[in-house]
Amino acid sequence: MKIELLSGLLLDDECTLTLGEISRACSAHAEWVIELVDEGILEPGGHEPAQWQFSGPCLNRARVVRHLQQDLGINLTGAALVLDLMEEIKDMRARLRRLEREN
Repeated sequence: MKIELLSGLLLDDECTLTLGEISRACSAHAEWVIELVDEGILEPGGHEPAQWQFSGPCLNRARVVRHLQQDLGINLTGAALVLDLMEEIKDMRARLRRLEREN
């Protein structure tokens, strides 16, 4: 019987990652992360790549983009659109839940 262990890291809004850390977490080159910043998908703190700090939610966004590219062949512009639509759906669901509770 083979037992597979899973491990992970739970990050919140206060946790920050450097360019190198977010690159490693996504199994990607730093240039790919820089492209995400250039496309407006990620918004790091700091003025230049050596000073950038990424939040936990940035890591989640980067991982979603990585999966969209690898699994579906979506380019960065398309991935940015998918992320926006996913966020809009999440907001609409939250609004619907609030309305259902009020009634």
